[in-house]
Amino acid sequence: MTSHVADVSTNDPLFAHTREALSRIATDVIDLAKVGGASASEVDISEGFGQSVNVRQGEVETIEHHRDKQVGVTVYLGQRKGYASTSDFSGEALQATVRAALDIARFTAEDPCAGLPDVEQLMLGPVPDLDLFHPWAPSVETAVNLARECEAAGLAYSPAIQNSEGASVSTHQGHFIMANSLGFLGGYPTSRHSMGCALIAADEHGMQRDDWYESVRAATQFPPAAEIGLKAAQRAVARLGGRQCPTGEVPVIFEAPIASTIVGSLVHAASGGALYRKSSFLEGALGTQILPDFVVLEERPLLRGGQSSAPFDGDGLATRDRDVVRAGILEGYFLSVYSARKLGMAPTANGGGSHNLFLRDTRAAHSNLQSLMKTMGRGLLVTELLGQGVNYVNGDYSRGAAGFWIENGEIAYPVEEITIAGNLKDMMQGIVAIAEDRLSRSAKQSGAILLDRMMVAGA
Repeated sequence: MTSHVADVSTNDPLFAHTREALSRIATDVIDLAKVGGASASEVDISEGFGQSVNVRQGEVETIEHHRDKQVGVTVYLGQRKGYASTSDFSGEALQATVRAALDIARFTAEDPCAGLPDVEQLMLGPVPDLDLFHPWAPSVETAVNLARECEAAGLAYSPAIQNSEGASVSTHQGHFIMANSLGFLGGYPTSRHSMGCALIAADEHGMQRDDWYESVRAATQFPPAAEIGLKAAQRAVARLGGRQCPTGEVPVIFEAPIASTIVGSLVHAASGGALYRKSSFLEGALGTQILPDFVVLEERPLLRGGQSSAPFDGDGLATRDRDVVRAGILEGYFLSVYSARKLGMAPTANGGGSHNLFLRDTRAAHSNLQSLMKTMGRGLLVTELLGQGVNYVNGDYSRGAAGFWIENGEIAYPVEEITIAGNLKDMMQGIVAIAEDRLSRSAKQSGAILLDRMMVAGA
């Protein structure tokens, strides 16, 4: 029997403090900072709660409930900055926190780039509703039953599935208010829920582990729990009999779940912090071709219900849709107000990070992984990466990997205990095609990516 999940009414008093109460606290903190002598100030107030259950071999292992709240205060004394935080919302605690932030600022060196955004940069109008709040508060019994159903489907898939690392169901809902002394005040509620399973397959050659999970804004977006467990089991069984593959330079496919790591590497290298520290291989690359001309990297912060949607960034700047890379050319960086000042550039509303990134092949020639494998013919399909092994200063890339060896466009055998190596600049330029099998669970989405070549060290 398949279990179903549903949203609960958003009219329920889920939080201990209303949005109006958080707004009043924010205004009070700004006033306290001004009275204390701050030339400028900003405050971030948040409250959230949720639960997580873990089941292993059908038995409940852990049940966790969390409820947290915080007030973070940043004050400026000219170009000197101080920060302090508290989880106590009482008037006395707020006064003490503001005093602590002011004391820190007095003993901090001046930074010519420190300070609030220019007032004309701030989002001072109404905050659009991006459909980010779908609270789900299942009973512990309901969550446990979903986790059990997820795990049981995986365990029943094959006799080769001989153990489990467990299944989990987690929920979280929260809301926040940001404000500053220039008049910005905004906030909204959000939700995030996840379900996953990790299973172990075994045969005469040894054991293999794999997993699968889903992350959603609304619990109604979950696939049936059994599908998640079944996917984890199929992946674990497929890896049985893993061995090393030939050493050499061959085409490589990054499966969709890990293709997003290439997007993540690009974002890291194109972020203001790495750029002004001169620790990025993309320093000075603005306006140059870094990807093939058929590739676009879209940032869509205003996508309704998106995993990383936001109407404004951590500095209070309104976000906007843009193409970070268009026709392979790097059109923009990821800049907060501070990093933009360090670089002498305009901010891109990325204070706090990027929003809903989509790496796409504009030709849309490959709908799925199988089509990409047919195009590759012979090479390596990577389904797991191990270790960090990325040097963002020069782009050198070397990581442990596992996956499958491909012959004649079909999986020949599973592969493990190998290393793949290259350079991120060459890897990005060497993209042959990107499939259309993006996973909605990620904030940085890409379908499977076919690279023309990487060095593979195996047998």
